Amino acid sequence: MAKARSGAILSRAARRDLRAVLHWSEENFGEAASVRYLELILQAIRDVGSDSDRPGSFERLDLAIPSAKTYHLSFSRTRVRGARVKSPRHFLIYRRRRDGMVEISRILHDARDLADVTMG
Repeated sequence: MAKARSGAILSRAARRDLRAVLHWSEENFGEAASVRYLELILQAIRDVGSDSDRPGSFERLDLAIPSAKTYHLSFSRTRVRGARVKSPRHFLIYRRRRDGMVEISRILHDARDLADVTMG
């Protein structure tokens, strides 16, 4: 697992998701937009890493990931310095581990059907 710039770590699946999101963003909106989206994602990771129960976090008992919560990137939008992402469309799936670290399990589009989501 890779350590993020906060009290959170990214699962292998979350790292794959991050690469895919940024690639798609760059292909469709350009490099500057991709960089803005990366900054937003990193801010959201820092936010849940410092407070896993922060406003905007929702417990998800319906997911196959034990103790999972979701957090939409839009809740961190105003906390990013510089240019902001107008309409973020992704959310984090995460959980607090026994050792106190927050594990980001996935980074998914908000239109995604979550019935089949696992840590992958």
